[in-house]
Amino acid sequence: MARSRAAYEYTEAEDKSMRLGFLLIAAGLLSLLGLGCCWLRPALQERGGGGSANCTVLAVRQLGERFACTFSCGAACRGTARYPCLQVLVRTSRSSAPALLHEDERQLRTNPKCSYIPPCARDDQENSENVTYKQKYWKEKVGSQPFTCYFNQHLRPDDVMLKRTHDETVLLHCFLWPVVTFLVGVLIVVLTICAKSLAIRAEAITKKKH
Repeated sequence: MARSRAAYEYTEAEDKSMRLGFLLIAAGLLSLLGLGCCWLRPALQERGGGGSANCTVLAVRQLGERFACTFSCGAACRGTARYPCLQVLVRTSRSSAPALLHEDERQLRTNPKCSYIPPCARDDQENSENVTYKQKYWKEKVGSQPFTCYFNQHLRPDDVMLKRTHDETVLLHCFLWPVVTFLVGVLIVVLTICAKSLAIRAEAITKKKH
């Protein structure tokens, strides 16, 4: 009986393999749960009710109002600078009403009044030059040429985005890697159990022969 019981006990290596498998399974499930609650659900809500359209520039202007931004000049060096507000008004193929263009959802949340936030430099003049360059780009290079933009009529009906922060590739990776981790854990556990079962059967057959 002692020999039979010992045959069914896992060795130290098999025990470590089983623990690794269960750890990967738990990590995959927790990752799916965490991403679903904290990131994926808000991303899908942003995409819900939205779509793409063709946009045409109506007006490009700088407002008199300036906004603050934070620059970094080293590990312990931070400061505040200011930049002018650039607004790009467009007309979409879905509506004749003008809409304010933004770089993406992140820029829209940071400053909903402006269409562009320059990389924050210490010098206010440099920030102004970056905004002026962007203004010339929309006036001279884009002009009246149509381009693809994105909107969400439920969340922000008066704003459109030049690009999406949460695109299909990012959403795919949110599902892919937790699922891969979960499946690898399941595979390790199954292979360890199967290897132990085969070893026990081989030992039983050897005993019968002898």
